[in-house]
Amino acid sequence: MSVGQVTESVDELRWFKSSYSGSGGGDCVEVASGLDAVYVRDSKIAGGGPVLRVGRGKWDAFITLAVG
Repeated sequence: MSVGQVTESVDELRWFKSSYSGSGGGDCVEVASGLDAVYVRDSKIAGGGPVLRVGRGKWDAFITLAVG
């Protein structure tokens, strides 16, 4: 499986907040796209918190199921 917690630096990634998070705070999921993977984090956690690395194939399958 190509999903795991990231141990390398992700400081250079450009993060995007989920459009479902709204502007009033609350639940904030952010994603960033890398060369071979998509990264997911909870922006409410101080210091960035844990980051999940999801392989492109697994991410595409997830989006297909979530949207479809």
